[in-house]
Amino acid sequence: MIGWRSTWSIYTRELMRFLRTAFQSVLAPVLTTSLYFIVFGAAIGGRMPDLGGVDYGAFIIPGLLMLTLLGETTSNSSFGIYMPRFTGTIYELLSAPVGVAETLIGFVGAAMTKSLILAAIILLTARLFVDYSIAHPLLAVVYIMLVAAAFSLFGFILGIWADNFEKLGIIPMLFLTPLTFLGGTFYSIDMLPEPWDTIALANPIVYLVSGLRWTFYGSSDVNIWISFGITLAFLAACVAVIAYIFRTGWRLRP
Repeated sequence: MIGWRSTWSIYTRELMRFLRTAFQSVLAPVLTTSLYFIVFGAAIGGRMPDLGGVDYGAFIIPGLLMLTLLGETTSNSSFGIYMPRFTGTIYELLSAPVGVAETLIGFVGAAMTKSLILAAIILLTARLFVDYSIAHPLLAVVYIMLVAAAFSLFGFILGIWADNFEKLGIIPMLFLTPLTFLGGTFYSIDMLPEPWDTIALANPIVYLVSGLRWTFYGSSDVNIWISFGITLAFLAACVAVIAYIFRTGWRLRP
């Protein structure tokens, strides 16, 4: 049976950590989104044709949203578990009568809440630059929460794996961000010549961006059910890895 009081304590602690740096957490995505719209939406967008009947400025919104969500969710989650390990307070959590389910629900719930806040901020910022509408708003919220849950768990794994601050940032910096830029954030995969359009499908971020883009405009480079399936499979894989970590105590106990 899940102890909801323990879950709530972990959830509120993680959320308060986010709110303590709210100025930085809010200002960074606003400035980044504004710069992307100024450079890509205004400077380049005027020279781009509509993509699938969608104005280019509106077309890049799901990609920009995914770019910010993946980076922020992974970084916040990895830092959230790394610091207790670094300071030694992780042993308080491990010795407390708190199960794996309570820990994961607390951490993931906070990450999902932070992601929805960031998504709302980015969408409000985008409204200042371009007019857009969301075809399936409920599915968009569900999909954002699924992606946030998956990558908060992924960040959780990174935070446990890393034994220094350099390793903490190496995966998001060297792998996650480049893959997101190459994952159709600013273009459609159909625009790529052969064989690059086929090679691009090996990038898992393509399916995440396409899935979110479908919830916005009803069309995407990849079938929406494939995108949902890959997201759920990644989420399940992360849950399995974390369950193994807690069962064996890998990097959690000396």
